[in-house]
Amino acid sequence: MASRETHERLLDIAVEEFGAKGLEGASTRSIAAAAGTAMSSITYHYGGKEGLYLAAADHIARRTAEEFGPNLALASEKLPEDAVAARALLQRMIADFADKMVSPEIEARSLFIVREQMRPTQAFDRIYGGLLGTMLGQLAELVCIATASHDRYRARLLTVTLIGQVIVMRASRASCLRLLERDQLDAALVADLKARIAANIDAILDSIRQEPA
Repeated sequence: MASRETHERLLDIAVEEFGAKGLEGASTRSIAAAAGTAMSSITYHYGGKEGLYLAAADHIARRTAEEFGPNLALASEKLPEDAVAARALLQRMIADFADKMVSPEIEARSLFIVREQMRPTQAFDRIYGGLLGTMLGQLAELVCIATASHDRYRARLLTVTLIGQVIVMRASRASCLRLLERDQLDAALVADLKARIAANIDAILDSIRQEPA
């Protein structure tokens, strides 16, 4: 392959093609042509379509690490010990996640990941085994600290609901816009949604703290 730039472009295009058409529908010939490289380079470096598909999953995992890594690196040094600080970090991580979910740059990756969510393959193991799984686990730990609870199963259930209200902004965007009678997800609407999500997080955490242990 001619250069690192060509390599990265190939993987970006592969993510887009596989996300839009799936493993079976995507064409490695089309991917190679769009990337300006030879079909033989895909065979040489990846062994064929299946290998390129897994490499695309690794590429998604790396890009996710680059984008979410700073917040996780900060939190992983030492998780907050008190509930107030844990809640603040939890809110910040969810807000950052929301910003990424509405970014046009992740559309291709989102389609790829949604396909893997519906019918997981080895590619999903690579995506979840990267920063995604670490981030979700860290959110669950922050929920435990923020609610003064050691019930990790309940914390994980709560984490599913917390990220669900963010993921809907990407996975069900058309339905959300239709319900809200809006044509696009503009900055003002994103701000309203993030404010509602933040309020929901506070309300949920407060309600759990009031539940009997």
